[in-house]
Amino acid sequence: MTEGEKIRSNYIINLDALSALKELPDEIFDCCITSPPYYGLRDYKTKGQIGREESPEEYLNKLVEVFRQVRRVLKKEGSLWIVIGDSYAGTGSKKEYKDPKNVEGRAGQKKSITENLKDYKSKDLMGIPWQLALKLRADGWYLRSDIIWHKENAMPESCKDRPSRSYEHIFLLSKSKKYFYNFEAMKEPIKEISKKRYMRARGKDNKYLKENTGAKRQSINEAREYGEYIGDNVPQFRNKRDIWTINTSAFKGKHYAVFPPKLVEICIQAGCPKGGIVLDPFMGSGTVGMVATLMDRDYIGIEINKDYCQIAKERIENSMK
Repeated sequence: MTEGEKIRSNYIINLDALSALKELPDEIFDCCITSPPYYGLRDYKTKGQIGREESPEEYLNKLVEVFRQVRRVLKKEGSLWIVIGDSYAGTGSKKEYKDPKNVEGRAGQKKSITENLKDYKSKDLMGIPWQLALKLRADGWYLRSDIIWHKENAMPESCKDRPSRSYEHIFLLSKSKKYFYNFEAMKEPIKEISKKRYMRARGKDNKYLKENTGAKRQSINEAREYGEYIGDNVPQFRNKRDIWTINTSAFKGKHYAVFPPKLVEICIQAGCPKGGIVLDPFMGSGTVGMVATLMDRDYIGIEINKDYCQIAKERIENSMK
């Protein structure tokens, strides 16, 4: 098998992300869709794992190094979609508490590493997602969009001094100023209230349209956004917005963090042409590989945990039966 044929194959590399990426050739992937381990949230009991660094700064710098390699292996028109949530500085008040149902802690850790962090007060929201996005931009990425992944079935929280969290960030970044983005695939039906607004704007008594002022130009520009000009019919579609309401989906495997296939499907539709190759350097349970396969794309996954490699492999194979 030639190197090119190997690249086109669907497989998972059992290594840490940085080491595996350094072994891959330049400019072979159409897009990267991934969700790195969140800082201080879980302990996967694997040497060299990301997310257990002594400080948020060390964690962020490690991710910048990983995604620098991702940029190298992406094609010039390639894009990067990062799903990432935030973390809170620990209170330090529950370190002696042991959950009788989860002696290792609900996230596989007996004690949070977010306690007593320098420059972070107890209960501080760290702002990890935007810190990462800005560091990646400074490192050479084009920061194109901050998409909100809204979850109506978000995990309940016991907090009584702030709102419960119900969203995570999806950052869209690109390697170059011009990159592949399938606008047609990302169009969505226009809302009924918008249709009514168009009808009012185009009414015969609309003095602004009669005078051919900026209001008319604005209406035409809005119509362009929907993929068609104002004509006899009201536009039926618009460009997809940056708030995606997608509920989490159940997964019976042993992996803690699984994002829903629908989320990956949208990213692939937008960022990877048919027949292209998708990269996931933090493969986990294999959602990206599974959806890529079902959508006639190839994939390469990287996963440091051997058990998760097997889980992902079986999940992808079962999805094709």
